[in-house]
Amino acid sequence: MRSLFKRKQTKQAMARKLIVRESPKSIYAEQYRAIRTSINFSMPDKDIKTIVVTSPKSGEGKSTISANLAGVFSQEGKNILLVDADMRKPTVHYTFNLMNSYGLSEVLSGQYELRDAIQDTYIEGLYVLPSGSIPPNPAELLNSKRMNQLLFELKAQFDFIFFDTPPILSVTDSQILANKCDATILVINSRQTPKELASKSKSILQHSKSNIIGVILNNYILKKNDDYYSLHGYIE
Repeated sequence: MRSLFKRKQTKQAMARKLIVRESPKSIYAEQYRAIRTSINFSMPDKDIKTIVVTSPKSGEGKSTISANLAGVFSQEGKNILLVDADMRKPTVHYTFNLMNSYGLSEVLSGQYELRDAIQDTYIEGLYVLPSGSIPPNPAELLNSKRMNQLLFELKAQFDFIFFDTPPILSVTDSQILANKCDATILVINSRQTPKELASKSKSILQHSKSNIIGVILNNYILKKNDDYYSLHGYIE
């Protein structure tokens, strides 16, 4: 897999902490492994390879969760790609301390080839396609024929592709991509997100004919007599 990509990054110190790598025996890492298992068994009769991760609004932890999910899937010995599909406020390159001078937006606009834009990371088997420069028309790029071709190419090269997308209630980008991908996961901050916003997000995704396989409740605290996980995944 590494020989496919011309663009290499020197391994650097992390800008943000990935729990699944830094604290693999923690209860938080265990929750990510539990979510991984749920995703693997969510649709036994359908091959899921492209997964959109979104949230009702910003600040709910979807980018952190996207990165950790990509990391925990790579620990199975698979080739995983994390795509920063938020071409408005990208953050994935900060998480992995990578360059973001070009990426998804340049690939979709025909300025760069896919193999030149993908970067490897400090995690074996995990690759990143950063967002690239902020374009004037993110939604149009995601809804283009080139995006359809890109999905076809990515499925041929990777076992799983995770898309970190903008909040569903802010712009249409997530709806467009969720309609094209195999599955969608909705991240909700259980301490901050009103129920009506969570319900509205679900309705929007259903209207876009996306395949919602589940919800991840971030910052979810169980009762005293229960387990004490603060990240809770529910995959239907």
